[in-house]
Amino acid sequence: MEKKLKIIALIPARGGSKSIPKKNIVNLGGYPLIAYTIAAAKLSKYIDRVIVTTDDEEIASIAKEYGAEVPFLRPKEISQDNSLDIDFFVHALDFLEKKQGYVPDLIIHLRPTTPLRDYKIMDKAIGEIINDKKATSLRSAHVSEQTGYKLFRMNNGFCNFFGESDHEIIEYYNMPRQALQKTYNPNGYVDIIIPKTLKETGLLHGKFIKAFITEKIADIDVYSDFDFAKTIVKKEEFRELIKKLEGIKNGKLLGDNLLYK
Repeated sequence: MEKKLKIIALIPARGGSKSIPKKNIVNLGGYPLIAYTIAAAKLSKYIDRVIVTTDDEEIASIAKEYGAEVPFLRPKEISQDNSLDIDFFVHALDFLEKKQGYVPDLIIHLRPTTPLRDYKIMDKAIGEIINDKKATSLRSAHVSEQTGYKLFRMNNGFCNFFGESDHEIIEYYNMPRQALQKTYNPNGYVDIIIPKTLKETGLLHGKFIKAFITEKIADIDVYSDFDFAKTIVKKEEFRELIKKLEGIKNGKLLGDNLLYK
């Protein structure tokens, strides 16, 4: 009998957002933003533990109210605007191993700023990486509206188009979009880290990043992004997610610290 994998969701939610203050706990449809991600993780058939890594005590308190573990506060020095994702992964793994003797097989990286997930799609991604022995990680993405082959960077004031080595046609960037190869935008729907990869290589994703393609989803960066999220939260695919949130909220007395009405 194959041993059951230890799988955790790790939700990063620092308190220092500049575009929207305390963005991770701003209200969306009656619930703090982070609650959607916690609820989706709790609906998963694979995830054993839901852990929030934050440097902010208010976010930690709200995360606990919605059923997440917050076994530590993340150090401020790795919670800055220029801090790297790998820093909070290393910190969390180090804490879990040293303080709890716990080493997960997979970490499901779920950003609270991507609140509207169908947990069944998330579980499909987890199942795919479990069955792919070559993959060193997984990244979700959606098809770019504009192919990356029509983009360029500046080189001494001149255009240097991306993908020159991929094309025999000299001015390939003038071809119709439909004739060019599709490119994809990583979107944070579900990313999966394998701690073994991180430990053995020092790399967060490794050499073989499995692609998992989803539809375009709501990504909260500025206040106007909430308007798009509010239009899709009512879709049938999120009914179970909302039901889970309602169950949590009705079972607990939550403070009125929600900002976006």
